[in-house]
Amino acid sequence: MSQSSTGIFSAQQDIGSPALSGSSSFSVGSELYTLRGAGYNIWFDRDEFQYVYQEIEGDFILTGDFRFVGKEADARRKVGWMVRESTDEQAAHLSATLHGDGLTAMQWRELRGAFMRDHQDEIFPPKHHYNTLQLERKGQTFVMRAAHKGEPLQVIGSHDMPDFPAKVLVGLFICAHNPAVIEEAQAWNVRIDQPVANDYDPYDEGFLGCRLELMNVFDGHRKVIYEHPGRFEAPNWMPGGDKLLFNMNGHLHTIPVAGGEPTLLPTGFADRNNNDHGISFDGKKIAISHHVTGLPEGGSTIYVLPIEGGEPRQVTTLTPSYWHGWNPNNQEVVFVGKRPETGSSYHIFKADIETGAETQLSFFEGYHVDGPEYAPDGEYIYYNGNQSGTMQIWRMKPDGTAHEQLTFDQYNDWFPHISPDGKWLVFLSFPEDIDVDSHPAYQRVMLRLMPVSGGAPRVIAHLYGGQGTINVPSWSPNSKQIAFVSNY
Repeated sequence: MSQSSTGIFSAQQDIGSPALSGSSSFSVGSELYTLRGAGYNIWFDRDEFQYVYQEIEGDFILTGDFRFVGKEADARRKVGWMVRESTDEQAAHLSATLHGDGLTAMQWRELRGAFMRDHQDEIFPPKHHYNTLQLERKGQTFVMRAAHKGEPLQVIGSHDMPDFPAKVLVGLFICAHNPAVIEEAQAWNVRIDQPVANDYDPYDEGFLGCRLELMNVFDGHRKVIYEHPGRFEAPNWMPGGDKLLFNMNGHLHTIPVAGGEPTLLPTGFADRNNNDHGISFDGKKIAISHHVTGLPEGGSTIYVLPIEGGEPRQVTTLTPSYWHGWNPNNQEVVFVGKRPETGSSYHIFKADIETGAETQLSFFEGYHVDGPEYAPDGEYIYYNGNQSGTMQIWRMKPDGTAHEQLTFDQYNDWFPHISPDGKWLVFLSFPEDIDVDSHPAYQRVMLRLMPVSGGAPRVIAHLYGGQGTINVPSWSPNSKQIAFVSNY
């Protein structure tokens, strides 16, 4: 994780020799970029602006939140993402641009020295004051998306750049649209991700890198505390609030919320742990899902062990069994599994951790249910299910009765997690074109927040992730933050 003065970028400079010098800086503590720049414009056949950037090859997704600082000197001041052939003032480039008056547009110069173009050549877009901008490259096609705070991304435009090289500069820019004025803007939640094809198989082709992120769910500010070039998944917040627990390479690890290096948490013989693990309400026990060799469908089996680690004690004898939640009584776990007598579908079960006695709670044969989790007061079990046709968030009574649908939209919603104060629900939303039974890795997904009793969900993060992002309970003890994993 970069801690340089330019954050994740490698360089910053003024392009086109503006009359007033600009600057770009990065605050490590807040992960906030501050850009200051002048420049007559980014238009016609040459440009003047401040640029902080890095070189990248291949496809990518650029995402960030933007705002101007101070009263505008010109309504057409601009900030955003730029992809550029070189630092030449006449270079071919394409940008996702937010103007001072709220105009949001994709703009481009296809060849060096050519006049700039944008979709205003065809239609003048409305002024929406979006704060999230995203620019994606797929080969020679570029797609710009934008969103108001709390809303899904909307496509602003797309454009082909047939002569663009595979290796380009990507970064943040600011232009005052006035050579005699320095304008200022800020950017945060800045992420550069390099996606893979939809048919990519990480087990054959390798896993992408992972970021462990913390986010305040009420202001949406994200902070990366750990990066790893391989795979890790599914953080839980440890009792006391100063550490996180996650799985990596079949083992469990802890890491301080302030960042640092992971520490192995001993799990005895259990060395094939998956991303379904979590901590009892009393903070004394951990439930894990460990794969036992030679058992049906991967052999995922539930065990419990002390919070400090130790030798696991088996709970379920039949597989597959994937843990998802603790009963507030700390004596039962709730999980999804398949059993010979229940057919081919996954169903929700609960089990006593002492006797292993299990009870089936859902009976939707032919449909998929997953992610069951108790509310802290024990009144409901929340889960995701596709019995309505798409994967939505539901809840039911702990005895398996009174199923109630809570989300009603085109997305496929997975893994509801309830805040410790019992007020909020956070969940993962996949695009509508994803198979409703599947929660794959390496997708453009959203994290959304809503009251536990239902209501309009609000987007709190746009990210590249999916499987392993937030499979298990990941709220901070104070109900203000969540932890999750994104891919890059």
